[in-house]
Amino acid sequence: MARYRGPKNRIARRFATNIFGKARNPLLHKQHPPGMHGAKRKKKSDFGMQLDEQQKLKAVYGMLSYKQLVNAYKKAAIAKGNTAQIFIEQLECRLDNIVYRLRLAPSIFAAQQLVTHGHIQVDGKKVDRRSFQVKPGMLVSIKPASRQMKLVLQAQEQGSRHELPAYLSIEADKLSGRVLSSPQVDQVPFPLPINVPLVCEFISHST
Repeated sequence: MARYRGPKNRIARRFATNIFGKARNPLLHKQHPPGMHGAKRKKKSDFGMQLDEQQKLKAVYGMLSYKQLVNAYKKAAIAKGNTAQIFIEQLECRLDNIVYRLRLAPSIFAAQQLVTHGHIQVDGKKVDRRSFQVKPGMLVSIKPASRQMKLVLQAQEQGSRHELPAYLSIEADKLSGRVLSSPQVDQVPFPLPINVPLVCEFISHST
C-alpha cells in the first residue's frame, strides 16, 4: 500500500492543530488556514461538516485512503455492538498505529515505514502489513537487528512526547509493548476533537 507523500503542514494548518505530532510545530509561523490571507470560511453544510470529520479521521491515522476507511467501517457495520466504537477499534488497532502509540516510531508516517520495511514483530514474528489488526495480549516489538535505526533512536530520544493510552503497556528497555484491552473511543488520544458517529453517517450514506 502506497504511503501518503503530500503536503502534511498544509493539512495541519487547515485544522489548526499539530495533527501529526511533529517535533517542529507547523503552526508556529503560519497559524492561519491555507488560502489567500487565510480566507474566511462560509458556514458549512451538513455534508461539508461530515466531510471535514472524515478528513480529520483519515489524517489522524496517517492519511488513510477513503477505501481503507470504508473497509474498516464495513467490518464494524456487520459486527455486533456499537458501530462507531467498533469502527474506532478497527482503526486504532492497526499495526502501524499501535507502533506509533507505543512510541516505537517518532510519527505515524515513520511507523508506517517501519512496518512496511519489515522492522516490526508481533509475538516474535515479522509482520509487514500496516493494516494488521493487533489483538489484546499481542506483543509488538522492534526487530533486534533494527534497534539502532535512526527512526527508532529518534523515537527513544523523544520519549514520552505523546500520551500513552490506558489500553497499552510499554517495556521501553526492550523496545516493545502490549495491547492490554480493546480501545474505547473516550480513551483514544486524538490530537483534535472528531465526531466519529458523523463519519460513520457520512460513509454509510456514500457507499
